[in-house]
Amino acid sequence: MASGTDLLRIENLDVSFSIYGDKLRVVKSANLRVLPGKVTALVGESGSGKSIISQSIMGILPTPAQATGRILFTDPLDGQMTNILELPRDSMAMRQLRGARMANIFQEPMTSLSPLHTVGNQISEALRIHNPGISRAEQREKTEEMLGLVGFQNPHRTFDMYPFELSGGMRQRAMIAMALICNPALLIADEPTTALDVTIQAQILGLLRSLQQKFNMAMLLITHDLGVVANMADEVVVIYHGEIMEAGPVDTIFRQPQHRYLRALMSAVPHFDMKPGERLKSLRDVPVNLSTFSGKKKYAKTHGANGAPEVLLSVRNLSKTYMSKASGMFGRKGGLQISAVDDVSFDIRRGECLGLVGESGCGKTTVSKILMRAVRPNSGSVMFDDGQGKIDVLAVKGDDLMDLRTKIQMVFQDPVSSLSPRMTIRNILSEPLEIHSHGDSSERKEKVKGLMQAIGLDQHYLSRYPHSFSGGQRQRIGIARALALGPKLLILDEPVSALDVSVQAQILNLLKDLQKELGLTYLFISHNLAVVDYMADRIAVMARGRIVEIAPREIILRDPVHPYTRSLLAAVPFPDLDRPLDFSALNAEGSAAKQNWGPHFAEDEGVDLAYADLGGGHFVRARRDADVQELRTW
Repeated sequence: MASGTDLLRIENLDVSFSIYGDKLRVVKSANLRVLPGKVTALVGESGSGKSIISQSIMGILPTPAQATGRILFTDPLDGQMTNILELPRDSMAMRQLRGARMANIFQEPMTSLSPLHTVGNQISEALRIHNPGISRAEQREKTEEMLGLVGFQNPHRTFDMYPFELSGGMRQRAMIAMALICNPALLIADEPTTALDVTIQAQILGLLRSLQQKFNMAMLLITHDLGVVANMADEVVVIYHGEIMEAGPVDTIFRQPQHRYLRALMSAVPHFDMKPGERLKSLRDVPVNLSTFSGKKKYAKTHGANGAPEVLLSVRNLSKTYMSKASGMFGRKGGLQISAVDDVSFDIRRGECLGLVGESGCGKTTVSKILMRAVRPNSGSVMFDDGQGKIDVLAVKGDDLMDLRTKIQMVFQDPVSSLSPRMTIRNILSEPLEIHSHGDSSERKEKVKGLMQAIGLDQHYLSRYPHSFSGGQRQRIGIARALALGPKLLILDEPVSALDVSVQAQILNLLKDLQKELGLTYLFISHNLAVVDYMADRIAVMARGRIVEIAPREIILRDPVHPYTRSLLAAVPFPDLDRPLDFSALNAEGSAAKQNWGPHFAEDEGVDLAYADLGGGHFVRARRDADVQELRTW
């Protein structure tokens, strides 16, 4: 029986799917509780059954699913206990619970909001359904009040906006407003910050915590990010393959983890205290075989070896502007000029990994597209020199361009959309070899088999299609495709942001092994500072189209100088109870708000900024007349 103190109690929950006459159990005898006014975190990898449990609670399980057990919800308003599994999913009793007493925030706000209706219309719809007699004026008043509570500066204007007019963080705020408009007793937040930047994530977490306390609301927080758990949860439940492995207060779980799966999960998370050369401990090691590349000569790291220069890629004064759409019915009025990349310069040395970090919209991906010749800049130069003569990347044409494409390859952020669903893995890996006429048919087959060995996949999988692989396996295939032509520079655009922490550890270790064995050079683009700290030798920090600070990783992440870099680091949720996030110090306008940067770094009109040399390869963008010591103590 549920105790009187439990808002929600799940007892012996079993969820199975009927597949070809057989039953697949995805949740196995799960037991957990959510206390009133407390946050319970449900932690596990993708496919462990977290979202299925949340769907069971909300009564929105897919039709083929069959659930047994008990899900007991005790409403604090009247003390009435309800077994949710006994209610028909479309019954009036279930509808009264769903949305009014229990609400859900989904992982992807763009697909959860209707593009055809305004934000205000969608939020007030929940209010209309559960309060039939409410007037239109009251709906608008309450909706605007809630929009103000979740952080919109101008709720009256936001009410009439459409979801596509909002950023990712603002869309997630709108989802939170929709979930809380009826003042529910239980909020289920299913990976609410996975797709967001570190600073926006911290803002959303701070918002959720303050609203949870304000409304004295219970929360079931579903996540795989242990940093989020450490900063948000009162109790933690760890799930693996549908089974609850460990549960208890957050202090006990983090300080005295008992189950080996939980300990392994903690070891798979990159953190800033890792020693030089220390490897992430993957839950499932991927055996890789680089014998195919054993005959390949490693690329020299230093100037003079084999006559190769130290700098492989030199980028100078890159700028790229876009014009926003013209206004007016026939587009007669001119649009605004938006600067995506503004005077960006950096070098990538042979054999190193340069990390490029910053929030979404700062210009990181635009820089990568310029380097790949997918976007043409307004000005600037990119020179590539692998010891066989300098190549002007932006001007090269014809056969020389085809040759350059074999030397610079890219691994994309989304492993699903970057692989053709109509091609087998064999075709995907052999396609670049065919385009560039590398070898005959038999040589290509051997090369493809070698690529599969290099990424730790069995060659029997070659006849399969991408949909039959997990996200981590698809990303490994994307890496193999990029390696097919023997490149010297790999551009990695958020290669692990869509992956679980355990799979992320596999991919990062694989990339490190490949770099060491093949002498590869990386440009590693990410907004996850802990991942960049693990991978990079040097780190460049980008804000609003400009690089504001660049330095070796051991300097920039431990002794940052620029206010933007400091605010980025302050927003990182550590999986450590002794280093909590300071939610009160987070800037509501975001880290890139230049008005908060101070007099030495402010990019005001007429102010002359330059890169101050702080020593040891550490450069920061500041006033030309600023004293170095002043910058360090600011």
